[in-house]
Amino acid sequence: MVSHGAAGRSTVTLRTEGALKALLADPDSPERRHRVLEQALVFAGAAFAAVYTPSEDGDSLFLIESAGAPRTLYGLRDSYAVDGRSPVADAHRTGRPVWLGPRELADRADSRRTPSRDFHLGALPAHHDDEGGCLLAVSERAEGFGPEERLCLELIADAVVCPVPVWRPEGGEPPPYAFGLSMDSGRVDVGEGLLELFGLRPREFDGRVETLLGRTVPEDLPSLMSVVEADHMSIGERELEFRVLQPTGPPKWLRLRGRLLPGGEGHPARLVGSVVDASHLRSDVTDVARIQRLAAALATAGTVRDVSQALVSALRKPLRADRIALAELEHDRLVVTVLDPPEPESWPEVWRLEWRGEWPDAPVRTMPTLAAALSDGRAQIWPAGASALEPALAEVGPGGLAVLPLPAGGRMVGACLIGWDTPHDFGPDERALLTASAGLAGQALLRAHAFDAEHELVGMLQRQLLPRRLPKLPGAEAVARYLPATTGLEVGGDWYDVIPLPDNHVALVIGDVQGHSAGAATLMGQMRTALRAYAAEGHPPDVVVSHANRLLVDMETDLFATCAYVDVDMEEGSAWCVRAGHLPPVLRHPDGSTDIAEAEGGPPLGVVAQADFPMSPLRLQPGSLIALTTDGLVESPDSDIDTGMERFAEALAAAGADHLGHVADALLGGARRSDDIALLLMRYDGMAVRPRRESWTVWRVPEAVRHARRFTRRTLRSWGAAEHVDAALLVVSELVTNALVHTDGKVRLDLTLLSDRLRISVADSSPRTPVKPTSIGWEATGGRGLLLIEAMSTAWGSVPVSGGKQVWSEMALNR
Repeated sequence: MVSHGAAGRSTVTLRTEGALKALLADPDSPERRHRVLEQALVFAGAAFAAVYTPSEDGDSLFLIESAGAPRTLYGLRDSYAVDGRSPVADAHRTGRPVWLGPRELADRADSRRTPSRDFHLGALPAHHDDEGGCLLAVSERAEGFGPEERLCLELIADAVVCPVPVWRPEGGEPPPYAFGLSMDSGRVDVGEGLLELFGLRPREFDGRVETLLGRTVPEDLPSLMSVVEADHMSIGERELEFRVLQPTGPPKWLRLRGRLLPGGEGHPARLVGSVVDASHLRSDVTDVARIQRLAAALATAGTVRDVSQALVSALRKPLRADRIALAELEHDRLVVTVLDPPEPESWPEVWRLEWRGEWPDAPVRTMPTLAAALSDGRAQIWPAGASALEPALAEVGPGGLAVLPLPAGGRMVGACLIGWDTPHDFGPDERALLTASAGLAGQALLRAHAFDAEHELVGMLQRQLLPRRLPKLPGAEAVARYLPATTGLEVGGDWYDVIPLPDNHVALVIGDVQGHSAGAATLMGQMRTALRAYAAEGHPPDVVVSHANRLLVDMETDLFATCAYVDVDMEEGSAWCVRAGHLPPVLRHPDGSTDIAEAEGGPPLGVVAQADFPMSPLRLQPGSLIALTTDGLVESPDSDIDTGMERFAEALAAAGADHLGHVADALLGGARRSDDIALLLMRYDGMAVRPRRESWTVWRVPEAVRHARRFTRRTLRSWGAAEHVDAALLVVSELVTNALVHTDGKVRLDLTLLSDRLRISVADSSPRTPVKPTSIGWEATGGRGLLLIEAMSTAWGSVPVSGGKQVWSEMALNR
């Protein structure tokens, strides 16, 4: 296998290596090569992948295995001449990969049949000892195979190798479970192991395929005949499961995998392959037995999670599904209970956008096909390539998708989605199994709700109290994760928040309310709302935290809370941190080093009424990453919290900073789940365009307005916006006059220019918001100032600041 250094290897490449390593650990598996090829569909985004190997005379390259969509969609052949002009032959002769796009493929029209769509093609040599072959992959994506996907294909080409075929037609003993069938005579040569699977002794077998077919269950005979009759099978591979009768006991499930090799001069076409015992995939003989086992498992499932896991265990392995999701229906939203596999990368991108907690939840209206299935109440099945499906569902099962509404008590309580990556055939027995399983799971979900109603109510409350999504930040990106504890039924009070503030400031907040209960979750929501409200009033960080502390003390609750509040100036890259009994932030610098911020801290919120919460400065360079977390991630029974913080800083340094979602997942990878965990990350990139700012303190003197106008004129001329002075001076005159006439205390004029927008704001010490008059008579001597401001501005308004307000006006400068 190609060896690459750890540096520069992506998560997808590492997952590819891990999957291939697991597959190669079982070299005797008859399905090994097919499973290796499937990795090209999963990790490289291929729609089709195949292996070609040289013929005995070395003149041709024959297709021996494929995975994905039918090859005929792309005009691909089952064999190519070694000396011909085809991508497969070129890669085999030169030993170098061949990458072709739609335009290059059109120029090589003789290398393929006319396809039904545009695609990209890659052909890579696959060598092992003295044997050779070629890996062929097709991508329908517009960008084709990128560098990451090509690296994955190289790994797969090295792993797919071309071992000794399962059948050697030129004499010699066949492998134990292999067979070779002459399509013209019906004579079949088999290994002793295969005869044992059919319950035959070598001396009892006459070499006729009819003898083997006579041992099968009659209902499965038509599917077997479609394989052994040449008229019903194209060149390439075929796979199916069937049952054979036993002298005693129920029938046995077997799996046949074969391929039809073309004949030549004087040689008939041959069907070669293997038959293996499939009982390990069919835990019981009949689907009725499977339903009985599922019913027994659901009877002992106490929680919704237990019900979901029992359903996944009963369906995914027997159905050989690639992914399965079970979600509950809460009003008009689907809340995911179990995902298998649980990694976000295994699920559609539109799901990952809703990944706010451990798993996503999304409104049903965003998936109309699923909404229709829930309304109809019957299981719906879509085969591979169904064009009517929206991306949120089509990407769950590109090879086939089953949607199972879960009924109970006369209504729908949820849905189960089962998806396959490769084309999947849905037989009548399988459809009946899915329908029966859905009914059992729906009833079990209803019972589980009665068992843990309080837990589910509090969990729903907690999800509603956390931010639904984080805002877009100027010059930065933020992600958050929340993982509830896996022990016990109570939920905790961990929370996080990202609060946009005026003048390109952002507040990062993380906190933890004491205990695990409905009261803790409720208090968490109250504290998050209070901090957001105090921050919106324009208070500095220490005042925001002090106000929240006094509020919690006045609530006279027995609970306290810890909190870390960081106010970041996106223009300057500076920040102020306030801690109330919480863990300090961890900074990752652009060079990859990490520091635990030396930020002074005050007591937890709700403990001391008159407490000091000092502010500590932080400095951020473009490329810096700031991480805030709760103690559930760093504290454990075998180490103190300081050691946990050091480990957290080391993990942050090792995780990198290119993709924040991957960084967050890496930090949570080995987390203990004995306590709730909240994690908030922000990468500071710096603002590409920084606004220009100037301020002026307006003194209460008779010529105050004239001084403000002169400051405005001088500033706009220095900014090159002199042609807009008149309109700006009118707005400044009105705003400053109103502040001087109707308020007391200090007045400040601020001018901000960003691109072609001028913002004029006047701050005063009065919290009263100006009110625009509804009507003014012709004889009135005042009240027209706000009407003039509205007429001259593209937008205007008033926002609270610490102890007062700020009235602002924005003007578009069309320069």
